[in-house]
Amino acid sequence: MKTRSSAERAEVHPRNPEGTPQTSNCSSSSRRSFIGTAAAAASAIGLSPLLGSNATKAEAVTTFGRQRAIQAFEIRRNAALAEFHSPAVPHTNNGDEQRYGNKIGNYSKGLHHDSLGEVDPSAYAAYLNAIRSGQPSDFENIPLGGNVRLTNPQAGLAFGLEGGDSGNLFEPPSPSVASQERADEAVENYWMALLRDVAFTDYATHPDAARACTELSKLSALKGPRINGQVTPQTLFRGFTAGDVIGPYISQFLLQPVFLGAMPLRQQYTTYLPVDYMTDFTSWLRVQNGEGPFQASSIDPQLRYLRNGRDVSAWVHVDLLYQAYFMAMLWLLNNPGIAGFNTGNPYNNSRTQVGFGTFGPPHINALMTEVSGYALRAQWFQKWWVHRALRPEAYGGLVHNMITGTAQYPLHADILNSQALATVFANNQTYLLPMAFPEGSPTHPSYGSGHATVAGACVTVLKAFFNTDNVVFPSPLVPTTDGLGLVSYGGADAGQITLTGELNKLASNIAQARNIAGVHWRSDASQAMLLGEAVTIRILRDQRSCYNESFGGFTFTKFDGTRITV
Repeated sequence: MKTRSSAERAEVHPRNPEGTPQTSNCSSSSRRSFIGTAAAAASAIGLSPLLGSNATKAEAVTTFGRQRAIQAFEIRRNAALAEFHSPAVPHTNNGDEQRYGNKIGNYSKGLHHDSLGEVDPSAYAAYLNAIRSGQPSDFENIPLGGNVRLTNPQAGLAFGLEGGDSGNLFEPPSPSVASQERADEAVENYWMALLRDVAFTDYATHPDAARACTELSKLSALKGPRINGQVTPQTLFRGFTAGDVIGPYISQFLLQPVFLGAMPLRQQYTTYLPVDYMTDFTSWLRVQNGEGPFQASSIDPQLRYLRNGRDVSAWVHVDLLYQAYFMAMLWLLNNPGIAGFNTGNPYNNSRTQVGFGTFGPPHINALMTEVSGYALRAQWFQKWWVHRALRPEAYGGLVHNMITGTAQYPLHADILNSQALATVFANNQTYLLPMAFPEGSPTHPSYGSGHATVAGACVTVLKAFFNTDNVVFPSPLVPTTDGLGLVSYGGADAGQITLTGELNKLASNIAQARNIAGVHWRSDASQAMLLGEAVTIRILRDQRSCYNESFGGFTFTKFDGTRITV
């Protein structure tokens, strides 16, 4: 077995046809070449002579158009140069790919695996060759293990015309497969699976939730929220922002009714029956090989408000890209007397105008779609070109093989000795992670979460455009234990529930729901939310220079609690 103790610098730039790596370090000659090309473009479209021309009235419209062309060119040039001159971000993975010759710490789902679930070395080599070359033809030559295809790796190489380039945004290394943090995250995932059908409102009284809190409190490498150093029913499976641990588990933005134009919407959803999947090794191995088709999820015919882990797992299985944040936007627009636009909106005090295409509802709506696409591209670069981290279900296979004695892996004792694992074995007679979906995770690497990246990006848009800080959410609601109704939330912290807190909680709900389903890790969720936030901040910064309005910037509170003006 090949070993290497230190983390490896990831090779993230595609090779050119000659095979030499392309580098992100820009020489002075390349910079001069870029600037020279830009100047030539300005000359080619006849911009410079116009600067001193005396246009007639008949030429006024044409002159105005050309003057705008100059302005547009300068705005785009300045944005491009700012990005071009920004320091190159170092990309480092956890070193598992170099450390283990059998690639046990890396994503390989959809490729062929042996009877243990270890990837075929030649298939992995072809997969890695495609990543390193970036050539579309090399992706077509990856040998698959079944009929399930890989999910869009080339999206990570797509360029954009605003914001930061996907290759120049940062996520820290994912926890290594042998680390205590990875083991502690796995213990949390197993408890999430065990508690999928327990209502969030029952966490304070359910014995299994109490057992989960007790065990998770002892895990020193688990980075979830705590109160006085302890995991409690109020912090169990919640996100990392301050608003996450205030009020009910589910954000008000996933519960409150809204209007979509003239259409009233109640947030009752199709959910799944209490059935887990991939709990036997045969079905688990078929899924790793991508040998579909897989059975359909078992649908609960009763529409429900989201009240437990099974419900939120079902929600994030079929949701549209920015659905949750679109619903939140509708609530904020439906209730202008509560939220209103951000205090920096230039039309707040205008005597004659209101915002629409800029600083109005269409602008916000379109921008959420925009940042969602850029967020996915940024995360796909991290997933495929930097980290290539294994999914929780694959780690569960390592655990099963280790304890049954069919293989030896360097897994930390926290997972091997956990009560959660023992309980899963008592239920299923295997040590595999019970999954919420028949097909398990999607066919792309685990770190970080695409859902969480979009969540971070879209919630940042909403905080930038609406006045949400220190605004108490009126009349908070909580689902009944059966999810058939909503009742008033009467907790002592009801007065502390704010719009910003509930937006942050909304992002965490979606991110953590993917963990509860078994397809992501806690670190996948938290780091991806931060990446999504960074994507939006860079886009807002670029767009600010495009507005005609007198505008002082977007001011809002980031996920870490700091105030920022963009």
